[in-house]
Amino acid sequence: MTLKKIVKQVGALGVACSMAIGALSAQAEETIKVGVLHSLSGTMAISETTLKDTMLMLIEEQNKKGGLLGKQLEPVVVDPASNWPLFAERTRELLEQHGVDAIFGCWTSVSRKSVLPVVEELNGILFYPVQYEGEESSRNVFYTGAAPNQQAIPAVDYLKDEVGVERWVLAGTDYVYPRTTNRILEAYLKANGVAEEDIMINYTPFGHADWQNIVAEIKRFGSAGKKTAVVSTINGDANVPFYRELGNQGVSAEDIPVVAFSVGEEELSGIDTAPLVGHMAAWNYFMSEETPENEAFIKAWHDYIGDTKRVTNDPMEAHYIGFNMWVKAVEAAGTTDTDKVIDAMVGVEVPNLTGGVSTMLPNHHITKPVLIGEIQDDGQFLTVSSTEELVPGDAWSDYLEGSKDLISDWTAPISCGNYNTQTKSCVGATAE
Repeated sequence: MTLKKIVKQVGALGVACSMAIGALSAQAEETIKVGVLHSLSGTMAISETTLKDTMLMLIEEQNKKGGLLGKQLEPVVVDPASNWPLFAERTRELLEQHGVDAIFGCWTSVSRKSVLPVVEELNGILFYPVQYEGEESSRNVFYTGAAPNQQAIPAVDYLKDEVGVERWVLAGTDYVYPRTTNRILEAYLKANGVAEEDIMINYTPFGHADWQNIVAEIKRFGSAGKKTAVVSTINGDANVPFYRELGNQGVSAEDIPVVAFSVGEEELSGIDTAPLVGHMAAWNYFMSEETPENEAFIKAWHDYIGDTKRVTNDPMEAHYIGFNMWVKAVEAAGTTDTDKVIDAMVGVEVPNLTGGVSTMLPNHHITKPVLIGEIQDDGQFLTVSSTEELVPGDAWSDYLEGSKDLISDWTAPISCGNYNTQTKSCVGATAE
């Protein structure tokens, strides 16, 4: 073969390779990829698997409407397996290998904090759908779950003002969300005149199963002649044996009521709720809310999942709100470009499922109602208290010394997550 023929064949091969690569790139660009980052195994699967299914339903519904920007949405599901470092690896995989335009995921704060530096480094977008401890603000994260002022503080106010609670058990799983939330609640209680000896704090590891001694200790603490309540930040499948042991030891809601921040309809579906009637949870949504929006959502969920016994819960609504906000922001921006979508997100309004309209605020939190519900024997909640107006989420607590002067505002001219209102300066990351 002559050198001329070799050169011609090599050139033809190069053209063919270029055409193949171009075809693959075009094919990849035909869809908009959405990352779904929820534990499908391990201790948090009891809560997170349903959120994966929720995202698949929302994506399917959007595709039936014609997709987004003329393209179909393609879910990319990964399983971080309740392994906190693995959340970071799976996030990097979603952004670098799959090229997703947004990620919906995480449950625990430790998983979110594992993901945070990766989405900031790679300039991704994370929608976080679960209540959390605050004390954080990132330009790349939208917090659609409750901040402490949208759940923990109103729950304590209800117990204090309506139930007459004077002694407090702050019981949580041993990681950042319960510890930081309880630090805020302890400061808040002491600021409201509660003595240190009237506050008991207890932490247990993920998946903790033997609650006999702890529940007995709670009973002893509650026998001092003052009305006592448990404020629970226990997470995941540890809730099942905790509530079971309450029933075993006869701890009724009349004696020592429990208000939980991480127990919803999904977690109760695996428990005999008869002994738990009257215990409470604080959320921003209950399945029992009677609104046209909620009725339509429940029907869509049952149709999608093929089981009318499957429940809905608060983090599902947070994904519903966050997903619809993202769709509106992408439509407004006319692109999935991260920076343009982030800018377009602020001010977006979408209906929530309780009959109101939630707004994305400059601090990347949303407005939400606060509901206190009592457990019923059918595993649902009866709302006993709700805020008249939607409550704006605060990124920084008003009750912690290092936070009370801080605000988050990712819009110009502040464009900062840790802006000190006293010094008029940014003490953290800023938008570039």
